[in-house]
Amino acid sequence: MSELHVVNHPLITHKLAIMRNKKTGSKDFRDLLEEIAMLMGYELTRDLPLEDVYIETPISKMKTQMVKGRKLAIVPILRAGLGMVDGLLNLVPVAKVGHIGLYRDPETHLPVEYYCKLPPDINQRLVILVDPMLATGGSAVDALTKLKDRGCTNIRFMCLVSAPEGVAKVQAAHPDVDIYTAALDEKLNENAYIVPGLGDAGDRIFGTI
Repeated sequence: MSELHVVNHPLITHKLAIMRNKKTGSKDFRDLLEEIAMLMGYELTRDLPLEDVYIETPISKMKTQMVKGRKLAIVPILRAGLGMVDGLLNLVPVAKVGHIGLYRDPETHLPVEYYCKLPPDINQRLVILVDPMLATGGSAVDALTKLKDRGCTNIRFMCLVSAPEGVAKVQAAHPDVDIYTAALDEKLNENAYIVPGLGDAGDRIFGTI
């Protein structure tokens, strides 16, 4: 079974509280989302494999360590996932970036795909799938399935706020994918929004409320 990692660092909790406030504007919301993604990235990449390398400092030669093999691929679920990409790229500038476009049908609440573009070597990388909200879990499950169809075997899902229903759905469909979230909220409401949540992340990022 996949593990649920609630990354409850004090700075993340503080920044998330500001984001939840309905008075927080789009610019601050975007900036805070990028900062939290970077902070969460430290935890998510904690166990990256290292290999010995030899370098020369201005003083002497030495043996040290660097990340082994292919680096990361960051795949946002459009459109809200875009807000988390730059924070992770600040950590790993050489990471490749793919995009999966899904939207939620307002009647059925099911995800509908409209775009998919992934790096050709994505199956050789650790893939971080990102989306600020894990609500029903439909979009995440479909995106993870699409990544596996491309041969990806090392995937982690990172979100800002999650609902128990979404976590359970992802774990049932993809028990090999760990979930990293900044907060596990109470539930979904009748409109499939997370309670207390923070509203529609995409609208708040791009000012389309």
